Amino acid sequence: MGKTRREFTPEYKDEAVKLVINTGRAVATVARELGINEASLGRWVSAFKARNITGETGVTESERAELLRLRKENADLKLDRAFLKKASIFFAQEASDTSVKRSN
Repeated sequence: MGKTRREFTPEYKDEAVKLVINTGRAVATVARELGINEASLGRWVSAFKARNITGETGVTESERAELLRLRKENADLKLDRAFLKKASIFFAQEASDTSVKRSN
C-alpha cells in the first residue's frame, strides 16, 4: 500500500516558507526539519515569491500595526492643529479687542 497524501493548510505553508525566507536556510534543510517533501516546499517558496513580486501578499503584521499607529497619530495631530488654529484666532481677536479698548 502507498502512503496517504498529506494536505497542508495555507497557514502551515506560509509558516514553512517564512522559515526558508526569513532565516536564509536552504529549502532542503527546512523541509527535512519539518518532515515534508523538499520539492513541495520549493514550489511553495516559488509561489510565495511570485505573489510577493505582484504584490498579492499585502503588508506584514508589523507593517499593519505601524500603519495603524501612524494613522492614529495623524488623526491626533489633525485635532491638535485644528484646536491650535481656533486658539490662535481667539487670542488674535482678544489682542485686537484689548488694543481697541486701550485706544479709547
